[in-house]
Amino acid sequence: MSSQRNVEGAGAADERAPLLAHADAPDCTPVPREGDDEPQVPDDEVSRTWQYVWRGFLALTATLIIVVFVKAWIDADDVDFDLKGALKRALGGGLSGAAAMILQVLLLMPIRTIMNYQYRHGTSTTTATKTLYHDGGIGRYYQGMGAALFQGPIARFGDTAANAGILALLQSNGFLKQLPSPIQTIFASACAAAFRMLLTPIDTLKTTLQAQGPSGWRILRNRIKTDGIGSLWWGAFATAAATFVGHYPWFAVYNLLSDAIAEPPKQQIGWWLLRAAFIGFCASVTSDTISNSLRVVKTYRQVNDTRVSYTEAARKVIRQDGRMGLFGRGLKTRIIANGLQGILFSILWKWFLKIWEERTG
Repeated sequence: MSSQRNVEGAGAADERAPLLAHADAPDCTPVPREGDDEPQVPDDEVSRTWQYVWRGFLALTATLIIVVFVKAWIDADDVDFDLKGALKRALGGGLSGAAAMILQVLLLMPIRTIMNYQYRHGTSTTTATKTLYHDGGIGRYYQGMGAALFQGPIARFGDTAANAGILALLQSNGFLKQLPSPIQTIFASACAAAFRMLLTPIDTLKTTLQAQGPSGWRILRNRIKTDGIGSLWWGAFATAAATFVGHYPWFAVYNLLSDAIAEPPKQQIGWWLLRAAFIGFCASVTSDTISNSLRVVKTYRQVNDTRVSYTEAARKVIRQDGRMGLFGRGLKTRIIANGLQGILFSILWKWFLKIWEERTG
């Protein structure tokens, strides 16, 4: 009986073998599934190690720069700063920038929504526009409007206050005011990047609603339940990096061209507006081209329903659209959006700043 059962068992195994494995491999070899060849844990460990190395390098570099500049202006025997004047200038620049940003959000919200949708899903401008319209009509382009009206002006306040305030602070010191304009702008960009990190949760809400639509609320609620409130800060470091890489070229070009191109009298309003628009457009194109890849990775990580590292987000974008997708996804739309925004902002900011200076003397 025992031998009969063994024969039957062998026969049963032989009958199933063609369904489970090759005939010459009786032991069932598991079929590799998609993603099995990607060692997630080692990759995360390597990614985390590089993050620590990168942060340590940045911290060391920042410390050395601070030490060099502190020693330099002490040796120059000029440690005076006009803090009151710098704060007044920062407040004027910040309020002017915030007022200009409110108008920009209202006018350019649809194209911003299209751009963020492209960042996440990687479609063409035409396809993204049609998809969003079919998803919810005209109102779909304004998903996240409330968060944008709150986040945009505050973020722009920080950007412009940092640029105006830091430059005014440096100009009040005999040594630091001799630094080239692009070097001075580095300090303003670092302050703006740190300020943007504080606003990451609002930016996460706005961007998720733009990229995912009404389901963005559910995605964020599930993320908070699963990963805690800290998940709202996913993408904060990429936000800071993108802000610095975007802010610095923008204001470096803006400040450089503002010094190079003489400002015409206010009576010649046509030339005055043309100069401001040209400077703003050049600054925006330069900034967008340099910072686009960071914004693609930031948006992918920020709006994803599950936790994804910066490295993995970049890898998935490259797998879907290639390396050009990482650097060029949504870039055309962004250049159009930020070109228009740069023109509007440059004109409105300078106009509101003139009003502020006339009112405050």
